[in-house]
Amino acid sequence: MSRVPDRTRPATPGQTVGPFFAYGLEYPGQHEIAFPHSPGAIVLGGTVFDGAGAPIPDAVVEVFAADADGTVPRARGAFRRDGHTFTGFGRAFTDDEGHYEFWTRTPGGIQGRPGFFAVVVFARGLPDKLHTRIYVPDDAAALAADPLLSSLSAEERDTLVAVRTADGHLHHDIRLQGEKETVFLAF
Repeated sequence: MSRVPDRTRPATPGQTVGPFFAYGLEYPGQHEIAFPHSPGAIVLGGTVFDGAGAPIPDAVVEVFAADADGTVPRARGAFRRDGHTFTGFGRAFTDDEGHYEFWTRTPGGIQGRPGFFAVVVFARGLPDKLHTRIYVPDDAAALAADPLLSSLSAEERDTLVAVRTADGHLHHDIRLQGEKETVFLAF
């Protein structure tokens, strides 16, 4: 009979990534990547849905994007908003109806590619975070030439491209499973 040394501890069982507690995750202005109502500021928002089509009331959505001119922010301070600096990074909790929202700018394309938001989704029941993108719908030629989008079917592409609203904002729903499931990226 083998004996486990006293210093060895059993492995911790696997956990899902939620539900979430705001302690340590929240900070002032976390969803304000650009100062609200400043020149060029828009709202990026949508709803996170589960596999049954129900909104998820306690998910966390994080986004990172280039500025409107395609410049990737490199300055420190994403967690210390100063009210005027575009940081590129934001975090939003979904509300009771599964809705998330960011004040940001429309990201410009980088090296001829279409502008997009890099997105991470955390939600209860997930064993790990999910990575995806939200593309800006404004440049059809750039979208058609994008290597990721061009590798997908039309239905899959639609899950990654936001809709421009009448007031100039962006709307994008994230579906974790089921019909119209968002395309997620492996990392």
